[in-house]
Amino acid sequence: MSAEGVPAFEPYPVPTDPREAEPDPEAGRTMSLMSAFVLEDGRLWGECALPFQRADAEAIISRTGGARQMILRARGMSKTTDIGAVALALLLSEAPAQSRSYAYAVDQGQAALMHDAVLGLIERTGLARLVDVKATTVTVKATGATLSIEASDGASAYGLKPWLTIADELGMWPATENHRRLWGAIVSAVPKVPGSRLVAIGHAGPPSGLGAEVWNRAQASPHWRTVKTPGPSPWWTPQEIAATRADLTPSEWRRLIECEFAEGDDALTTAEDVEACIRVGDATLPPKSTRDYVASLDIGTRRDLSAFAIGHTESREAGRTVVIDKVLYWRPGKGIGNRVDLTEVEASVLRLCREYHVDRLRFDRMMAEQLIGNVMRAGVKVEEFVFSSAGAARLARSLHVALRDRAIELPDDEEIRSEALTVRMVETTPGMIKMSNPPGTHDDVLTAIGMVVADLVSQPEVGAGSIWSPAGYDRTTARARPLTDAGTPRASLMHPAYNRPIRGPLAAVYTAGRNQSEAERRAGFGLPVPGTANDPTRR
Repeated sequence: MSAEGVPAFEPYPVPTDPREAEPDPEAGRTMSLMSAFVLEDGRLWGECALPFQRADAEAIISRTGGARQMILRARGMSKTTDIGAVALALLLSEAPAQSRSYAYAVDQGQAALMHDAVLGLIERTGLARLVDVKATTVTVKATGATLSIEASDGASAYGLKPWLTIADELGMWPATENHRRLWGAIVSAVPKVPGSRLVAIGHAGPPSGLGAEVWNRAQASPHWRTVKTPGPSPWWTPQEIAATRADLTPSEWRRLIECEFAEGDDALTTAEDVEACIRVGDATLPPKSTRDYVASLDIGTRRDLSAFAIGHTESREAGRTVVIDKVLYWRPGKGIGNRVDLTEVEASVLRLCREYHVDRLRFDRMMAEQLIGNVMRAGVKVEEFVFSSAGAARLARSLHVALRDRAIELPDDEEIRSEALTVRMVETTPGMIKMSNPPGTHDDVLTAIGMVVADLVSQPEVGAGSIWSPAGYDRTTARARPLTDAGTPRASLMHPAYNRPIRGPLAAVYTAGRNQSEAERRAGFGLPVPGTANDPTRR
Protein backbone atom coordinates (compact mmCIF):
# COMPACT_ATOMS: atom_id res chain seq x y z
CA MET A 1 0.00 0.00 0.00
CA SER A 2 1.01 3.61 -0.42
CA ALA A 3 2.39 5.53 2.52
CA GLU A 4 -0.30 7.41 4.41
CA GLY A 5 -1.31 10.55 2.54
CA VAL A 6 1.00 9.82 -0.41
CA PRO A 7 -0.58 8.58 -3.66
CA ALA A 8 1.16 5.69 -5.38
CA PHE A 9 2.72 6.28 -8.77
CA GLU A 10 1.00 4.71 -11.73
CA PRO A 11 2.73 1.37 -12.31
CA TYR A 12 5.13 1.44 -15.23
CA PRO A 13 5.11 -1.61 -17.53
CA VAL A 14 8.52 -3.24 -17.38
CA PRO A 15 9.98 -3.37 -20.93
CA THR A 16 10.58 -6.85 -22.29
CA ASP A 17 12.21 -5.75 -25.55
CA PRO A 18 15.50 -3.81 -25.45
CA ARG A 19 14.21 -1.56 -28.23
CA GLU A 20 11.52 -0.28 -25.86
CA ALA A 21 14.16 0.99 -23.40
CA GLU A 22 14.96 4.13 -25.38
CA PRO A 23 15.73 7.35 -23.49
CA ASP A 24 12.65 9.35 -22.62
CA PRO A 25 13.10 13.08 -21.83
CA GLU A 26 10.04 13.18 -19.60
CA ALA A 27 10.90 12.95 -15.92
CA GLY A 28 7.46 11.49 -15.22
CA ARG A 29 8.26 8.37 -17.16
CA THR A 30 11.52 7.93 -15.25
CA MET A 31 9.67 8.29 -11.94
CA SER A 32 7.10 5.75 -13.12
CA LEU A 33 9.88 3.34 -14.01
CA MET A 34 11.53 3.81 -10.62
CA SER A 35 8.21 3.31 -8.85
CA ALA A 36 7.95 -0.14 -10.46
CA PHE A 37 11.29 -1.37 -9.07
CA VAL A 38 10.82 -4.38 -6.79
CA LEU A 39 12.40 -4.14 -3.34
CA GLU A 40 13.78 -6.97 -1.21
CA ASP A 41 10.47 -7.51 0.58
CA GLY A 42 8.62 -7.89 -2.73
CA ARG A 43 6.89 -4.51 -2.65
CA LEU A 44 7.27 -1.87 -5.34
CA TRP A 45 9.33 1.22 -4.56
CA GLY A 46 6.39 3.43 -5.49
CA GLU A 47 4.09 1.58 -3.07
CA CYS A 48 6.16 2.18 0.03
CA ALA A 49 8.36 5.23 -0.61
CA LEU A 50 7.86 7.95 2.01
CA PRO A 51 7.52 11.66 1.13
CA PHE A 52 11.20 12.48 1.71
CA GLN A 53 12.24 9.63 -0.62
CA ARG A 54 9.88 10.80 -3.35
CA ALA A 55 10.95 14.44 -3.00
CA ASP A 56 14.64 13.60 -3.35
CA ALA A 57 14.09 11.25 -6.30
CA GLU A 58 11.92 13.76 -8.16
CA ALA A 59 14.42 16.57 -7.53
CA ILE A 60 17.33 14.54 -8.90
CA ILE A 61 15.45 13.23 -11.94
CA SER A 62 13.82 16.54 -12.88
CA ARG A 63 16.92 18.59 -11.89
CA THR A 64 14.78 20.68 -9.53
CA GLY A 65 17.09 23.12 -7.77
CA GLY A 66 19.87 22.74 -10.32
CA ALA A 67 22.34 20.17 -11.52
CA ARG A 68 24.11 19.86 -8.15
CA GLN A 69 22.43 18.36 -5.10
CA MET A 70 23.65 17.28 -1.67
CA ILE A 71 21.37 15.11 0.45
CA LEU A 72 21.97 14.25 4.10
CA ARG A 73 20.02 11.34 5.57
CA ALA A 74 20.38 9.42 8.80
CA ARG A 75 21.55 5.82 8.94
CA GLY A 76 18.92 3.29 7.96
CA MET A 77 16.98 5.68 5.70
CA SER A 78 17.48 3.86 2.37
CA LYS A 79 20.29 6.01 0.99
CA THR A 80 22.08 3.31 -0.99
CA THR A 81 18.90 1.66 -2.31
CA ASP A 82 17.29 4.95 -3.33
CA ILE A 83 20.33 6.42 -5.05
CA GLY A 84 20.91 3.10 -6.81
CA ALA A 85 17.29 3.09 -7.99
CA VAL A 86 17.56 6.68 -9.24
CA ALA A 87 20.75 5.89 -11.14
CA LEU A 88 19.25 2.76 -12.70
CA ALA A 89 16.02 4.52 -13.71
CA LEU A 90 17.94 7.41 -15.31
CA LEU A 91 20.28 4.99 -17.06
CA LEU A 92 17.36 3.06 -18.60
CA SER A 93 15.10 5.95 -19.55
CA GLU A 94 17.13 9.15 -20.08
CA ALA A 95 20.87 8.52 -20.35
CA PRO A 96 22.10 9.40 -23.86
CA ALA A 97 23.56 6.66 -26.03
CA GLN A 98 27.17 5.79 -25.13
CA SER A 99 27.07 8.19 -22.17
CA ARG A 100 29.20 7.51 -19.11
CA SER A 101 27.99 7.86 -15.53
CA TYR A 102 29.98 7.27 -12.35
CA ALA A 103 29.22 6.45 -8.72
CA TYR A 104 32.04 6.96 -6.22
CA ALA A 105 31.69 5.21 -2.87
CA VAL A 106 33.68 6.01 0.25
CA ASP A 107 35.56 2.68 0.00
CA GLN A 108 35.53 -0.71 -1.73
CA GLY A 109 33.05 -2.14 0.76
CA GLN A 110 30.50 0.61 0.16
CA ALA A 111 31.05 0.32 -3.61
CA ALA A 112 30.16 -3.36 -3.36
CA LEU A 113 27.00 -2.51 -1.42
CA MET A 114 25.86 -0.08 -4.10
CA HIS A 115 26.63 -2.58 -6.86
CA ASP A 116 24.62 -5.24 -5.01
CA ALA A 117 21.72 -2.81 -4.53
CA VAL A 118 21.54 -2.03 -8.26
CA LEU A 119 21.94 -5.68 -9.21
CA GLY A 120 19.14 -6.67 -6.82
CA LEU A 121 16.76 -4.14 -8.37
CA ILE A 122 17.60 -5.43 -11.86
CA GLU A 123 17.03 -9.08 -11.00
CA ARG A 124 13.86 -8.65 -8.93
CA THR A 125 12.24 -6.31 -11.46
CA GLY A 126 13.02 -8.50 -14.46
CA LEU A 127 15.41 -6.12 -16.22
CA ALA A 128 18.26 -8.56 -16.72
CA ARG A 129 17.66 -8.77 -20.49
CA LEU A 130 18.02 -5.02 -20.85
CA VAL A 131 21.36 -4.53 -19.14
CA ASP A 132 24.79 -6.10 -19.03
CA VAL A 133 26.13 -6.27 -15.48
CA LYS A 134 29.86 -6.64 -14.81
CA ALA A 135 31.90 -6.50 -11.59
CA THR A 136 31.92 -2.68 -11.49
CA THR A 137 29.68 -1.58 -14.39
CA VAL A 138 26.07 -1.67 -15.53
CA THR A 139 25.48 -1.08 -19.25
CA VAL A 140 22.19 -0.65 -21.10
CA LYS A 141 22.38 -2.99 -24.09
CA ALA A 142 20.21 -0.89 -26.41
CA THR A 143 22.06 2.41 -25.87
CA GLY A 144 25.49 1.55 -24.51
CA ALA A 145 24.96 3.98 -21.60
CA THR A 146 27.14 2.84 -18.71
CA LEU A 147 27.24 3.34 -14.94
CA SER A 148 30.62 2.61 -13.33
CA ILE A 149 30.76 2.06 -9.55
CA GLU A 150 34.16 2.79 -8.01
CA ALA A 151 35.79 3.48 -4.66
CA SER A 152 36.73 7.08 -4.02
CA ASP A 153 40.08 6.15 -2.45
CA GLY A 154 41.55 4.85 -5.68
CA ALA A 155 39.71 6.65 -8.47
CA SER A 156 40.60 9.42 -10.87
CA ALA A 157 37.97 11.52 -12.64
CA TYR A 158 40.15 13.91 -14.67
CA GLY A 159 39.38 13.86 -18.37
CA LEU A 160 36.00 12.19 -17.88
CA LYS A 161 32.74 13.65 -19.18
CA PRO A 162 30.10 12.11 -16.90
CA TRP A 163 26.40 12.46 -17.61
CA LEU A 164 25.56 11.48 -14.01
CA THR A 165 27.93 11.52 -11.02
CA ILE A 166 27.09 10.16 -7.58
CA ALA A 167 29.28 10.77 -4.52
CA ASP A 168 28.06 8.21 -2.00
CA GLU A 169 28.66 8.82 1.75
CA LEU A 170 30.46 12.09 0.97
CA GLY A 171 30.17 13.07 4.63
CA MET A 172 32.66 10.33 5.46
CA TRP A 173 35.24 11.24 2.79
CA PRO A 174 38.45 12.33 4.55
CA ALA A 175 40.07 15.62 3.59
CA THR A 176 43.09 13.91 2.03
CA GLU A 177 44.89 15.15 -1.06
CA ASN A 178 43.57 12.22 -3.09
CA HIS A 179 39.93 12.84 -2.13
CA ARG A 180 40.23 16.60 -2.66
CA ARG A 181 41.70 16.02 -6.10
CA LEU A 182 38.92 13.59 -6.97
CA TRP A 183 36.22 15.97 -5.74
CA GLY A 184 37.75 18.83 -7.76
CA ALA A 185 37.64 16.68 -10.88
CA ILE A 186 34.02 15.69 -10.20
CA VAL A 187 32.76 19.24 -9.66
CA SER A 188 34.64 20.71 -12.61
CA ALA A 189 33.23 18.04 -14.96
CA VAL A 190 29.56 19.02 -14.42
CA PRO A 191 29.48 21.84 -17.03
CA LYS A 192 31.13 19.62 -19.66
CA VAL A 193 27.97 17.64 -20.47
CA PRO A 194 24.60 19.33 -21.12
CA GLY A 195 21.91 18.01 -18.78
CA SER A 196 24.42 16.33 -16.44
CA ARG A 197 23.72 15.79 -12.75
CA LEU A 198 25.89 15.65 -9.63
CA VAL A 199 24.41 14.08 -6.48
CA ALA A 200 26.21 13.78 -3.15
CA ILE A 201 24.38 11.69 -0.56
CA GLY A 202 25.17 10.31 2.87
CA HIS A 203 25.07 11.09 6.56
CA ALA A 204 27.15 13.70 8.36
CA GLY A 205 30.74 13.12 9.41
CA PRO A 206 33.45 14.99 11.30
CA PRO A 207 33.69 18.79 10.85
CA SER A 208 37.25 18.34 9.56
CA GLY A 209 36.18 16.05 6.72
CA LEU A 210 35.69 16.93 3.08
CA GLY A 211 31.94 16.37 3.36
CA ALA A 212 31.58 19.16 5.94
CA GLU A 213 33.42 21.59 3.68
CA VAL A 214 31.23 20.75 0.70
CA TRP A 215 28.03 20.97 2.78
CA ASN A 216 28.91 24.41 4.12
CA ARG A 217 29.75 25.75 0.65
CA ALA A 218 26.68 24.15 -0.94
CA GLN A 219 24.32 25.66 1.62
CA ALA A 220 25.62 29.13 0.80
CA SER A 221 25.49 28.60 -2.98
CA PRO A 222 22.47 29.25 -5.22
CA HIS A 223 23.74 26.52 -7.56
CA TRP A 224 23.15 23.69 -5.08
CA ARG A 225 20.05 22.03 -3.67
CA THR A 226 20.74 20.93 -0.10
CA VAL A 227 18.36 18.91 2.05
CA LYS A 228 18.74 17.24 5.44
CA THR A 229 16.49 14.42 6.71
CA PRO A 230 17.54 13.50 10.25
CA GLY A 231 16.54 10.26 11.95
CA PRO A 232 15.93 7.98 13.63
CA SER A 233 14.80 5.93 10.67
CA PRO A 234 10.99 5.76 10.37
CA TRP A 235 11.31 2.00 9.88
CA TRP A 236 13.07 1.37 13.19
CA THR A 237 11.13 0.13 16.20
CA PRO A 238 11.50 1.88 19.57
CA GLN A 239 13.60 -1.08 20.72
CA GLU A 240 15.92 -0.74 17.72
CA ILE A 241 16.27 2.99 18.32
CA ALA A 242 17.13 2.42 21.97
CA ALA A 243 19.66 -0.28 21.09
CA THR A 244 21.31 1.90 18.44
CA ARG A 245 21.56 4.88 20.80
CA ALA A 246 23.09 2.59 23.42
CA ASP A 247 25.79 1.40 21.01
CA LEU A 248 26.82 4.86 19.78
CA THR A 249 28.77 7.61 21.48
CA PRO A 250 27.00 11.00 21.78
CA SER A 251 28.94 12.50 18.86
CA GLU A 252 28.30 9.41 16.71
CA TRP A 253 24.58 9.72 17.39
CA ARG A 254 24.68 13.38 16.34
CA ARG A 255 26.53 12.56 13.11
CA LEU A 256 24.93 9.30 12.05
CA ILE A 257 21.36 9.86 13.25
CA GLU A 258 20.86 13.62 13.67
CA CYS A 259 22.92 14.49 10.55
CA GLU A 260 25.12 17.03 12.34
CA PHE A 261 28.78 17.51 11.47
CA ALA A 262 29.91 17.01 15.07
CA GLU A 263 33.40 16.63 16.47
CA GLY A 264 34.18 13.09 17.63
CA ASP A 265 35.57 14.04 21.04
CA ASP A 266 33.56 12.64 23.94
CA ALA A 267 34.24 12.00 27.57
CA LEU A 268 34.74 8.31 28.17
CA THR A 269 32.34 8.29 31.10
CA THR A 270 30.83 10.37 33.90
CA ALA A 271 31.68 10.63 37.58
CA GLU A 272 28.30 9.13 38.48
CA ASP A 273 28.86 6.07 36.28
CA VAL A 274 32.37 5.55 37.64
CA GLU A 275 31.21 5.64 41.27
CA ALA A 276 28.34 3.29 40.45
CA CYS A 277 30.86 0.79 39.06
CA ILE A 278 33.33 0.98 41.97
CA ARG A 279 33.40 -2.07 44.24
CA VAL A 280 33.31 -0.84 47.82
CA GLY A 281 35.54 -2.59 50.33
CA ASP A 282 37.43 -5.22 48.33
CA ALA A 283 40.19 -3.81 46.17
CA THR A 284 41.20 -7.36 45.23
CA LEU A 285 39.04 -10.46 44.86
CA PRO A 286 40.61 -13.84 45.62
CA PRO A 287 40.82 -16.41 42.81
CA LYS A 288 38.14 -19.09 42.50
CA SER A 289 38.58 -22.34 40.63
CA THR A 290 35.10 -22.08 39.06
CA ARG A 291 35.90 -18.87 37.17
CA ASP A 292 37.63 -18.30 33.85
CA TYR A 293 40.05 -15.40 34.10
CA VAL A 294 41.52 -13.13 31.45
CA ALA A 295 44.50 -10.87 32.17
CA SER A 296 46.08 -7.97 30.27
CA LEU A 297 49.34 -6.06 30.41
CA ASP A 298 50.08 -2.54 29.17
CA ILE A 299 53.77 -1.68 29.39
CA GLY A 300 55.11 1.83 29.94
CA THR A 301 58.71 2.66 30.79
CA ARG A 302 59.73 6.31 31.05
CA ARG A 303 56.65 8.53 31.17
CA ASP A 304 53.76 6.05 31.28
CA LEU A 305 52.67 3.54 33.85
CA SER A 306 52.86 -0.20 33.40
CA ALA A 307 49.47 -1.70 34.24
CA PHE A 308 48.19 -5.25 34.76
CA ALA A 309 44.55 -6.30 35.17
CA ILE A 310 42.69 -9.56 35.78
CA GLY A 311 38.95 -10.02 35.25
CA HIS A 312 36.09 -12.42 34.62
CA THR A 313 32.38 -12.22 33.76
CA GLU A 314 29.34 -12.98 35.89
CA SER A 315 25.65 -13.30 35.07
CA ARG A 316 23.79 -11.02 37.45
CA GLU A 317 20.23 -9.83 37.78
CA ALA A 318 21.04 -6.68 35.80
CA GLY A 319 22.75 -8.70 33.07
CA ARG A 320 26.23 -9.82 32.11
CA THR A 321 28.88 -7.98 34.16
CA VAL A 322 32.65 -7.79 33.74
CA VAL A 323 34.34 -8.01 37.13
CA ILE A 324 37.89 -6.66 37.44
CA ASP A 325 39.35 -8.79 40.22
CA LYS A 326 42.73 -7.15 40.55
CA VAL A 327 44.69 -4.22 39.15
CA LEU A 328 48.40 -3.52 39.57
CA TYR A 329 50.41 -0.64 38.15
CA TRP A 330 54.00 0.53 38.36
CA ARG A 331 55.30 4.09 38.04
CA PRO A 332 58.74 5.00 36.66
CA GLY A 333 61.21 5.12 39.56
CA LYS A 334 64.13 7.47 40.08
CA GLY A 335 66.49 4.71 41.20
CA ILE A 336 66.51 2.86 37.87
CA GLY A 337 67.01 5.63 35.36
CA ASN A 338 63.45 6.95 35.58
CA ARG A 339 62.17 3.67 34.20
CA VAL A 340 59.72 1.03 35.31
CA ASP A 341 61.48 -2.04 36.72
CA LEU A 342 60.33 -4.62 34.15
CA THR A 343 61.91 -7.44 36.15
CA GLU A 344 59.47 -6.74 38.97
CA VAL A 345 56.60 -6.47 36.47
CA GLU A 346 57.48 -9.82 34.93
CA ALA A 347 57.70 -11.58 38.28
CA SER A 348 54.35 -10.19 39.45
CA VAL A 349 52.58 -11.01 36.17
CA LEU A 350 53.86 -14.57 36.18
CA ARG A 351 52.91 -15.11 39.83
CA LEU A 352 49.38 -13.75 39.44
CA CYS A 353 48.71 -15.60 36.18
CA ARG A 354 49.55 -18.83 37.96
CA GLU A 355 47.62 -17.90 41.09
CA TYR A 356 44.43 -17.09 39.14
CA HIS A 357 44.96 -19.85 36.55
CA VAL A 358 44.58 -17.22 33.83
CA ASP A 359 43.16 -18.58 30.56
CA ARG A 360 44.99 -16.00 28.43
CA LEU A 361 47.09 -12.88 28.86
CA ARG A 362 46.41 -10.08 26.36
CA PHE A 363 49.24 -7.67 25.54
CA ASP A 364 50.50 -4.98 23.17
CA ARG A 365 53.39 -6.49 21.20
CA MET A 366 55.00 -3.13 20.48
CA MET A 367 55.93 -2.51 24.12
CA ALA A 368 56.16 -5.96 25.75
CA GLU A 369 57.89 -8.28 23.28
CA GLN A 370 60.73 -9.55 25.48
CA LEU A 371 58.77 -9.67 28.73
CA ILE A 372 55.89 -11.54 27.12
CA GLY A 373 58.33 -14.00 25.57
CA ASN A 374 59.66 -14.83 29.03
CA VAL A 375 56.16 -15.23 30.47
CA MET A 376 55.10 -17.42 27.54
CA ARG A 377 58.11 -19.71 27.99
CA ALA A 378 57.09 -20.04 31.66
CA GLY A 379 53.83 -21.65 30.53
CA VAL A 380 51.34 -18.76 30.40
CA LYS A 381 49.07 -18.65 27.33
CA VAL A 382 49.38 -15.23 25.68
CA GLU A 383 47.37 -13.56 22.91
CA GLU A 384 48.30 -10.26 21.32
CA PHE A 385 45.76 -7.44 21.40
CA VAL A 386 46.34 -5.73 18.07
CA PHE A 387 46.21 -1.95 18.49
CA SER A 388 45.17 -1.22 14.93
CA SER A 389 42.51 1.40 14.26
CA ALA A 390 39.83 -1.27 14.59
CA GLY A 391 41.39 -2.74 17.74
CA ALA A 392 41.71 0.62 19.47
CA ALA A 393 38.12 1.47 18.52
CA ARG A 394 36.86 -1.88 19.87
CA LEU A 395 38.66 -1.29 23.17
CA ALA A 396 37.30 2.26 23.57
CA ARG A 397 33.73 1.31 22.66
CA SER A 398 33.68 -1.76 24.90
CA LEU A 399 34.90 0.20 27.90
CA HIS A 400 32.60 3.15 27.21
CA VAL A 401 29.51 0.93 26.93
CA ALA A 402 30.43 -1.11 30.03
CA LEU A 403 30.81 2.05 32.14
CA ARG A 404 27.72 3.72 30.72
CA ASP A 405 25.56 0.64 31.26
CA ARG A 406 27.22 0.00 34.62
CA ALA A 407 28.05 -3.49 33.43
CA ILE A 408 31.52 -3.49 34.96
CA GLU A 409 32.75 -3.81 38.56
CA LEU A 410 35.97 -1.93 39.31
CA PRO A 411 38.35 -1.97 42.28
CA ASP A 412 38.25 1.03 44.60
CA ASP A 413 41.35 2.83 43.31
CA GLU A 414 42.10 6.53 42.85
CA GLU A 415 44.17 6.00 39.70
CA ILE A 416 41.20 4.30 38.04
CA ARG A 417 38.95 7.19 39.05
CA SER A 418 41.41 9.79 37.80
CA GLU A 419 41.99 8.17 34.42
CA ALA A 420 38.30 7.46 33.84
CA LEU A 421 37.42 11.12 34.33
CA THR A 422 40.20 12.56 32.16
CA VAL A 423 40.37 10.13 29.24
CA ARG A 424 38.42 11.11 26.17
CA MET A 425 37.38 9.35 22.96
CA VAL A 426 38.67 11.02 19.82
CA GLU A 427 38.01 10.20 16.20
CA THR A 428 41.11 9.07 14.29
CA THR A 429 39.49 8.38 10.92
CA PRO A 430 35.83 8.44 9.88
CA GLY A 431 34.01 5.90 12.02
CA MET A 432 37.10 5.01 14.09
CA ILE A 433 37.76 6.24 17.63
CA LYS A 434 40.39 5.67 20.30
CA MET A 435 41.05 6.66 23.89
CA SER A 436 43.23 9.73 24.40
CA ASN A 437 44.55 11.36 27.54
CA PRO A 438 45.40 15.06 27.97
CA PRO A 439 49.09 15.97 28.49
CA GLY A 440 50.28 15.21 32.02
CA THR A 441 47.71 12.45 32.58
CA HIS A 442 47.63 8.70 32.02
CA ASP A 443 45.35 6.11 30.43
CA ASP A 444 47.49 3.01 31.03
CA VAL A 445 45.36 1.42 33.76
CA LEU A 446 42.19 1.96 31.74
CA THR A 447 43.91 0.51 28.67
CA ALA A 448 44.71 -2.67 30.60
CA ILE A 449 41.14 -2.84 31.94
CA GLY A 450 39.80 -2.12 28.45
CA MET A 451 41.72 -5.05 26.95
CA VAL A 452 40.11 -7.36 29.51
CA VAL A 453 36.65 -5.93 28.83
CA ALA A 454 37.03 -6.10 25.02
CA ASP A 455 38.17 -9.71 25.28
CA LEU A 456 35.44 -10.88 27.65
CA VAL A 457 32.49 -9.15 25.97
CA SER A 458 33.52 -10.64 22.63
CA GLN A 459 33.16 -14.15 24.07
CA PRO A 460 29.71 -15.78 23.92
CA GLU A 461 27.91 -16.48 27.16
CA VAL A 462 28.09 -20.19 27.89
CA GLY A 463 24.94 -21.89 29.17
CA ALA A 464 24.49 -25.11 31.06
CA GLY A 465 26.15 -28.24 29.71
CA SER A 466 26.62 -31.89 30.57
CA ILE A 467 29.32 -34.52 30.39
CA TRP A 468 29.32 -38.26 30.86
CA SER A 469 32.13 -40.73 31.42
CA PRO A 470 31.70 -44.50 30.93
CA ALA A 471 32.62 -46.44 34.04
CA GLY A 472 34.60 -48.87 31.87
CA TYR A 473 36.77 -46.20 30.21
CA ASP A 474 40.48 -46.81 30.74
CA ARG A 475 42.09 -43.36 31.04
CA THR A 476 45.58 -44.88 30.93
CA THR A 477 45.28 -46.62 27.59
CA ALA A 478 42.54 -44.29 26.26
CA ARG A 479 40.53 -47.32 25.18
CA ALA A 480 37.03 -48.39 26.15
CA ARG A 481 36.91 -51.75 27.95
CA PRO A 482 33.73 -53.83 27.49
CA LEU A 483 31.42 -53.79 30.49
CA THR A 484 30.55 -57.10 32.10
CA ASP A 485 28.10 -55.87 34.75
CA ALA A 486 24.88 -57.82 34.71
CA GLY A 487 22.94 -54.57 34.52
CA THR A 488 24.60 -53.42 31.30
CA PRO A 489 21.92 -53.01 28.60
CA ARG A 490 22.44 -54.91 25.38
CA ALA A 491 20.13 -52.84 23.25
CA SER A 492 20.38 -53.55 19.56
CA LEU A 493 20.44 -50.19 17.79
CA MET A 494 21.57 -49.31 14.29
CA HIS A 495 24.26 -46.62 13.91
CA PRO A 496 22.88 -43.93 11.57
CA ALA A 497 26.21 -43.36 9.82
CA TYR A 498 27.69 -46.85 9.59
CA ASN A 499 24.48 -48.93 9.35
CA ARG A 500 25.64 -51.48 11.89
CA PRO A 501 24.41 -52.55 15.32
CA ILE A 502 25.34 -50.51 18.37
CA ARG A 503 26.02 -52.46 21.53
CA GLY A 504 27.57 -51.94 24.92
CA PRO A 505 28.11 -48.49 26.54
CA LEU A 506 27.35 -46.53 23.37
CA ALA A 507 24.00 -48.27 23.06
CA ALA A 508 23.23 -47.24 26.64
CA VAL A 509 24.04 -43.62 25.80
CA TYR A 510 21.76 -43.67 22.74
CA THR A 511 18.95 -45.20 24.78
CA ALA A 512 19.34 -42.67 27.60
CA GLY A 513 19.36 -39.83 25.07
CA ARG A 514 16.09 -41.04 23.58
CA ASN A 515 14.52 -41.27 27.00
CA GLN A 516 15.61 -37.79 28.08
CA SER A 517 12.80 -35.24 28.13
CA GLU A 518 12.97 -32.00 26.16
CA ALA A 519 12.99 -29.97 29.40
CA GLU A 520 15.96 -31.97 30.70
CA ARG A 521 17.77 -31.49 27.41
CA ARG A 522 17.27 -27.70 27.42
CA ALA A 523 18.38 -27.49 31.05
CA GLY A 524 21.60 -29.32 30.25
CA PHE A 525 20.99 -32.30 32.55
CA GLY A 526 23.45 -35.16 32.20
CA LEU A 527 22.26 -38.43 30.70
CA PRO A 528 21.44 -41.02 33.41
CA VAL A 529 23.21 -43.85 31.57
CA PRO A 530 23.15 -47.21 33.43
CA GLY A 531 26.61 -48.44 34.23
CA THR A 532 28.32 -45.05 33.90
CA ALA A 533 29.39 -42.30 36.27
CA ASN A 534 26.00 -40.67 35.62
CA ASP A 535 24.09 -43.73 36.79
CA PRO A 536 22.04 -42.57 39.80
CA THR A 537 21.90 -46.13 41.14
CA ARG A 538 25.68 -46.11 41.62
CA ARG A 539 25.69 -43.08 43.93
